Amino acid sequence: MNPISRMVGAIVLILCTQLPASYGENSDTKEGKVKTLIEFLPKETREWSPINDTVMGGVSSSTIEQASENTAVFKGVVSLENNGGFASIRSRPQRFDLEGHDGIKIRVRGDGKKYKFRIRTDNGFDGPSHQSTFETEPDTWSVHQLPFADFIATYRGRQLRNHPAIDPATIRSFGFLVSDKQEGPFSLEIDWIGVY
Repeated sequence: MNPISRMVGAIVLILCTQLPASYGENSDTKEGKVKTLIEFLPKETREWSPINDTVMGGVSSSTIEQASENTAVFKGVVSLENNGGFASIRSRPQRFDLEGHDGIKIRVRGDGKKYKFRIRTDNGFDGPSHQSTFETEPDTWSVHQLPFADFIATYRGRQLRNHPAIDPATIRSFGFLVSDKQEGPFSLEIDWIGVY
């Protein structure tokens, strides 16, 4: 390899390592422009954790596992026993700085159940979150556009009437939740999370 080729290669390597790990390129899809925030490669999937109704005495269960080379599946069983009824997963907190964006886009393949996408703006385990509901069709990939303005502030399942709206600049983590007395097995495959 000649010196110029080596120098170009080194510059490309330096530039690539300066990009945030979970940010993708802006891309045009049939659903419009999307800036990818999270792609579910194995390294990313390992950064998510289940949080189920067992924290309050329930017996629901869930996991997040690699489903393919670049998708993960959130699956488990929701039980209404012991006043339970929810299962969820959450990403580790990190800084996204999404000021100037209007909302979230996700690409998922569901099972016909209704799910909630959740946003947290702090690093704590417990505390308010904002959520938006989306519906799925069995074994069908779909893209859902979730405007920040439509997210509802909640705490432990209760709506917070006077809580401030989402400030995209303060978003720290994302999550998926299945609840609303949807008892039984569930499965949601996730391709990517983006912003628009």
